[in-house]
Amino acid sequence: MGISDLFLSKNKKLVKRWRAEHEKIVELANKVIAEYVKNNTSGAKSYMRSLSSIAADHLASEDIEFYKLLRDPERNDEVTRDRVKEFEQSFKDIKPTLQKFLAKYSKDETPLDDEFFDTFNKIVEVLTERIDYEERNLYLRMSLS
Repeated sequence: MGISDLFLSKNKKLVKRWRAEHEKIVELANKVIAEYVKNNTSGAKSYMRSLSSIAADHLASEDIEFYKLLRDPERNDEVTRDRVKEFEQSFKDIKPTLQKFLAKYSKDETPLDDEFFDTFNKIVEVLTERIDYEERNLYLRMSLS
C-alpha cells in the first residue's frame, strides 16, 4: 500500500482491492483454460484451486462489506443502496451455481473433462460480463461516495 492509499476513503480502498481480485480471477481463469488445452490437467487443477479460493474470499468480502455499507449512513446514499440491492438481486442465482461448480472441480478426485471445459467457458463468459457490470455500476458509484 502506497502513501496515497492512506488517504483513500474506505469505499475507494475496497474498490481498489476488489478490482485487483477481479484481475487475479480473470488471470487464473485464463490459466485454467490454457493448461486444460495443453492437456495439463494437474496444472489446470492447481489453478482451479487457486481460483476457487480467491473467488470464495472475494464473494465473502463483498457480502460482508455490502452488509456494512448498507448500515453505515456516512458511506451510503440512496443511489449506492439501490446499486447494492440491484447487484445482490441480479447475482443471487449466479452465485450459488458458481460456488458449487468451483467446489466440485477444485476437488482432486473430480476429473476435468469435456463437460467441465464447456461449462467453465460459459462461466468465464458470465463472470466477465458480471465483473464489467460491477465495475461500471456498483464500484464506480462506491468510488464516488
